[in-house]
Amino acid sequence: MATSLPLFPVDGAMNNARWCDAVCTALGLPSSTGRRVWSAGGRPPAGYPDAVTLAADATVPEVLDVVEPGPGATVKDSFATLDLAPQGFHVLFDAHWIVRRSAQSVPTHSWARVSKPAALAVWAEAHGGGPTFAPSLVDHPDVRFLALVDDGAVRAGVVLSTSPGRKGTVVGVSNVFHVDGDVAAVWADVVALTGRAWPGAPLVGYEADADLAPALAAGFVAAGPLRVWAR
Repeated sequence: MATSLPLFPVDGAMNNARWCDAVCTALGLPSSTGRRVWSAGGRPPAGYPDAVTLAADATVPEVLDVVEPGPGATVKDSFATLDLAPQGFHVLFDAHWIVRRSAQSVPTHSWARVSKPAALAVWAEAHGGGPTFAPSLVDHPDVRFLALVDDGAVRAGVVLSTSPGRKGTVVGVSNVFHVDGDVAAVWADVVALTGRAWPGAPLVGYEADADLAPALAAGFVAAGPLRVWAR
């Protein structure tokens, strides 16, 4: 399946960089997208990188040129090709890109789109991200927050973010959570939810360690390494 999907590794990296850009821009942080590196113009919120490589031939000097000096900086090495250890970085974690196509199927649960700032605040509290997600993100044309609500409470959620790929729209899947830990159910429904909105579109994300298995069980395929460095 992986070889038939026209997005790895470049389209996946760009999709993720655009999501990071949306988060940072909504918080009032400047950003810059170059040919080989995306960067935040200031320290991004926790869990979001200072820079994302967009090409396998991005160089260490190119990355260091756009990352603020000092401790705390993180770099998403989208192709696991950099060695930032000599510059004082260590490997925060290794992960795998994942990919599959959306499918025409019926989700098991009833999901709602989060469309109001107050609802996003409730979603963010359940997610654990809190102020990371600025209210204006609900109006971003390329971003959808989805929530599984039970008895008035958010039980699970996911973010879908679209970007142009080399052969059509790419849908990024991120911030998958379930307050009871049943993320496998979320991943299974994601395939159906995206199939309705973007039939046949490639879905992309990345997961690490134990979080990878539920995505693979939903039909995603591991399609290349990435690495996150921290200083």
